[in-house]
Amino acid sequence: MNLKSLLARPFAGFIYNKIKKGMETAIADQEAVFKDLVKTAKNTEFGKQHGFENIQTHDDFKKQVPVRDYELIKPWIEKIKEGRQNVLWKGKPIYFAKTSGTTSGVKYIPITKDSIPNHINSARDALLCYIAQTGNSAFTQGKMIFLSGSPVLDRMGGVPTGRLSGIVNHHVPGYLRSNQLPSYETNCIEDWETKLDSIVAETIKQDMTLISGIPPWMQMYFDRLIEKSGKKPGELFPNFSVMVQGGVNFEPYKAKLYESIGRKIDCIELFPASEGFFAFQDSQTEHGLLLNTNSGIFFEFIPAAEIFNENPTRLGLADVKVGENYALIISNNAGLWAYNIGDTVKFVSTSPYRLVVSGRTKHFISAFGEHVIGEEVEAALLKAATEENIKVVEFTVAPFVQSGEGKSYHEWFIEFENIPGDLAAFKQKVDNNLRDKNVYYDDLIRGNILQELVITPVKRNAFIDYMRSIGKLGGQNKLPRLSNDRKIAEALMQYVL
Repeated sequence: MNLKSLLARPFAGFIYNKIKKGMETAIADQEAVFKDLVKTAKNTEFGKQHGFENIQTHDDFKKQVPVRDYELIKPWIEKIKEGRQNVLWKGKPIYFAKTSGTTSGVKYIPITKDSIPNHINSARDALLCYIAQTGNSAFTQGKMIFLSGSPVLDRMGGVPTGRLSGIVNHHVPGYLRSNQLPSYETNCIEDWETKLDSIVAETIKQDMTLISGIPPWMQMYFDRLIEKSGKKPGELFPNFSVMVQGGVNFEPYKAKLYESIGRKIDCIELFPASEGFFAFQDSQTEHGLLLNTNSGIFFEFIPAAEIFNENPTRLGLADVKVGENYALIISNNAGLWAYNIGDTVKFVSTSPYRLVVSGRTKHFISAFGEHVIGEEVEAALLKAATEENIKVVEFTVAPFVQSGEGKSYHEWFIEFENIPGDLAAFKQKVDNNLRDKNVYYDDLIRGNILQELVITPVKRNAFIDYMRSIGKLGGQNKLPRLSNDRKIAEALMQYVL
């Protein structure tokens, strides 16, 4: 055991105990965060326009500050890009995190001197919780790979601007720098596939102990390693013991990733976004991610069914219930106020406050009034795949609206690692599972309004090829699980088996 590994354990114990104490003070911490945010920002342009000096309670805040998405907060962002100070938060941001989804254009999310510790320390704390719980600090002795965007930064309105993962790359603690891969030069490669080849070349003969990234990226990395070496990563890297992942629901990818590795290893799940680092897995035995209640973010929760209402119910942490779906709304020390980040969450525990990400507010199917969400399609497919020992690489679902004879249906485009021998029986299981999950969908099937879902298998690497074709391969880009139109579906038709 080297010095770094030896010192990691007492530090991990210290941080872990601090986090456990924070579990008991979550409500009080949220109240303190709220008051500090409002007090600090009362003299900003936004604070003056929204009467922050008169806000004392959450009820006051709800009356003064409406829920906004990016498009509605964009006018203030534009002022910052013009060089103005004290717009959303005191001074100017130290970065803009540039992000673009598959359903919207480029966004510029402010990161301030006050908010950057939330992004850096939360990832650190997740690793330290793992060390404290498991006693495994040996991975700190080997090489660690963080599959991230380019650290090259542009400037927008005088503010350094880039992908969040690239920004965070500039803040990797010095004690990890000597362990970090890939090299800075490789990380700066913009083309994902060229970058991936370089990452493989740099890591294939190293003692890799920790690998981190979005699951689809890691799958591509593992596939390329197997292709180049003829060995599975678990054999190629005998000391590989920790996988850190976030950005999408891990469950649909888990079986295929472990099969690619060749053995099961410990996994740490994170819930980061450009807008903030919201939660992380603090336990290897308990389900869900611990909400980051004392890290400069004030959370509100809107019942998912009300998200598009003009005046939705806005709950504080004390009022949430286990098992309910909520749209996540944040206010933070980067100057985002009552901001709808677009994710839905579901609490699995309120003592402490642990949650799972259940979907995206913009990613659902309700072409026929069924309002099927991401969590439901993922659970329906995963249950059938587990029972039938089927591995799914990737999938997406779109409505098919029948214009002639016959009934409309949901079409599932699925890339299988191993196609079910009886696809019709597998389809029936998935459909039954979805009907169990969603009463509205079940009613439409029972009422003979919709026919049962249709599974359309696609070729190997179909989704990689599709994302490449739209210029969104790699980076922070993720494929929507659900669409309310046929745009993605029509593009995938060329990859159908």
